[in-house]
Amino acid sequence: MPRTRPDITVPVPDLSGKRVIVTGASDGVGLGLATRLAAAGAELVLPVRNPRKGHAAIGRIADQVPGAHVSLRELDLSSLRSVAALGQTLRDEGRPIHILINNAGVMDPPNRQTTPDGFELQFGTNHLGHVALVAHLLPLLRAGHARVTSQISVAARAGAINWDDLHWERSYRGRRAYGQSKVAFGLFGLELDRRSRAGGWGITSNISHPGVAPTNLLAAHPEMGRDRATPQMRLIRGLSERGILLGTAESAGLPALHAATSPDARGGRFYGPSGPGNLGGAPAEQSLYRPLRSTGDAERIWHITEQLTKVSFPATGPGRPHPVEDIVA
Repeated sequence: MPRTRPDITVPVPDLSGKRVIVTGASDGVGLGLATRLAAAGAELVLPVRNPRKGHAAIGRIADQVPGAHVSLRELDLSSLRSVAALGQTLRDEGRPIHILINNAGVMDPPNRQTTPDGFELQFGTNHLGHVALVAHLLPLLRAGHARVTSQISVAARAGAINWDDLHWERSYRGRRAYGQSKVAFGLFGLELDRRSRAGGWGITSNISHPGVAPTNLLAAHPEMGRDRATPQMRLIRGLSERGILLGTAESAGLPALHAATSPDARGGRFYGPSGPGNLGGAPAEQSLYRPLRSTGDAERIWHITEQLTKVSFPATGPGRPHPVEDIVA
């Protein structure tokens, strides 16, 4: 028999008049986040790779939040050209962005795959694509004094960066490559906050993780060569349904929701579930995983990422102009 799970609630302040972007919001954790943000009055922009799924997501949000203000934009995070095009579109619209939740991701393709730019798929999508997105949107994020929340994973706890073979060309290990992408992205999220404070960018950046829950990351993804859900997915779903240790698809988004909206959530901090093993439960601040503690590693991956994506983040002083041509190399 499934156990009765105590309701977990996260208060969300009034977001009326705030422009909010959530990547990976066409289903799963991202869709739950988008629905809660719409209910708080946010104007939501959902960048999606699959327009059909995006329109279905808008319909589901509208069913729960009549009158929700939600629109789609096109984005394939694995393509730096697509990321740049979205950045140009949103800059042309000229609207400040107040919250950016970098939630999208891919996990553990059975065989090594590469992005259109030649990067290992997980590193290219989960880390490089999101970093490039932040760079292209930086003027709008600065204008909105934005909070940027970047979603990592419990896999980062035991992860490491394969500095000698970032794209796993010599010996591919899917789960280790996934862990690397999340370590790199966590280091970026923390370094973004440090650089914003040092340069007076006016952006607050923190990181979060969803714990473990039956989301779509380990579901069937034929486009990645996985025709059925993984055995891990079936186990996670079973434990979650019984209320054993793990979270649910709904609760998994709460740490990011708290990190992105709560007045108590701060920059440079890490938020995740507070239950046993930090696998499920109510969101709370957590100690940084050991692989995320080195500022030297953060600076190193920052510079490597700038080189790979051909974007840069100038350390401008407070009040100085911040033209787009200074951001995108």
